[in-house]
Amino acid sequence: MLTARSGPDDIVAGLDGGADDYMGKPFRLAELLARVRLRLRPVHSPEVFVLAHGGLSLDMRTRQAMVDGKVVDLSAREYALAEVLMRHPGQVLSREQLLSHVWGYDYDPGSNVVEVYIRYLRNKIGASRITTVRGIGYRLAQPPAHAS
Repeated sequence: MLTARSGPDDIVAGLDGGADDYMGKPFRLAELLARVRLRLRPVHSPEVFVLAHGGLSLDMRTRQAMVDGKVVDLSAREYALAEVLMRHPGQVLSREQLLSHVWGYDYDPGSNVVEVYIRYLRNKIGASRITTVRGIGYRLAQPPAHAS
């Protein structure tokens, strides 16, 4: 945010309001350019190579799926659908969200392709792993708690 208001309350309000940065006028061009360069630096976060959830795992490098230690062959769409669900465990994803992530925005929203592929995926990884939330969408089920 670049603004003429540069009092402490203004800065706090701007940052609390969602600004990533705050500079008051007058400003120094060199400082503005340094802040822009800082925002353009790539973020280095550790890359996840294996997604795992309750006995189900996807190896992102080999594109291999495993269910309870056994390799399961998934088609490219089944794998993509499983990946989206595993990146959001426990979160309900609407069929529209799944369509856009797996099939892209140019797919017919009236199609039942999501339901068909959910069924294919359930047959391969276990029906209890994907929960239907009626009228909303699907979610990767939480693994059952082990009795102690």
